[in-house]
Amino acid sequence: MNIIDVLDKGYVRLVNHMGSDLTVVNAARVSYAKESKELTEKDIKLIKFLAKEGHTSPFRHAVLQFEVYAPLMICRQWWKYVTGSAHYEGTGDSLEAWNESSRRYITEEPTFYIPSKDQWRGKPENSKQGSGDAVEPELGEKLTRELMEYVEQGVAKYEAALADGVCAEQARLFLPAYGMYVRWYWTASLQSVAHFLNQRLAHDAQVEIQLYAKAVLELTNPLFPNALNEMLES
Repeated sequence: MNIIDVLDKGYVRLVNHMGSDLTVVNAARVSYAKESKELTEKDIKLIKFLAKEGHTSPFRHAVLQFEVYAPLMICRQWWKYVTGSAHYEGTGDSLEAWNESSRRYITEEPTFYIPSKDQWRGKPENSKQGSGDAVEPELGEKLTRELMEYVEQGVAKYEAALADGVCAEQARLFLPAYGMYVRWYWTASLQSVAHFLNQRLAHDAQVEIQLYAKAVLELTNPLFPNALNEMLES
């Protein structure tokens, strides 16, 4: 399995990867001009030691590439891990890459995330951000209906602007932004992936991005079962 569906129309797809647990081990052992051919218990203990002591550079020699299709509100949260990666724990140059579809160049049919009536959440009682319990079903049904009407109106105006000869990069201004699905490639080191997971699997992360993080975890774990486990916070 290399693709996992998320939300109503989204997904995370594992496109490619480089390395394994053994890659982390051998990146560390090269300091002593040594190399392991097969992963042993001794190697697993080394991975535990590296993670525990914060010797993270060997984890940056393993790389994963994902294709993600998600609402813009998720995309912009995710993007912070690329812009900040060059400064994360003094890692130096970024080991991440990001390429995103652009409505400057394409006019494919817009797709939007529409929560169902039981997916709307109220504001939390003791926090300025995040969400609380589900709203009443009657309110949820009203919100879903109104959002669908709003989206349909925006798409109609977008298509009308295109029909009038307006350029795609300006016509897109009529599209409701935050719920619109966008597609991108994310290539990152195993350390960067673990950093993303540690923050976005947390209980106080936005529910929707938690679902995407769980998909990334499910796709990554079989490839790096020991190294990823040690890099994740309990």
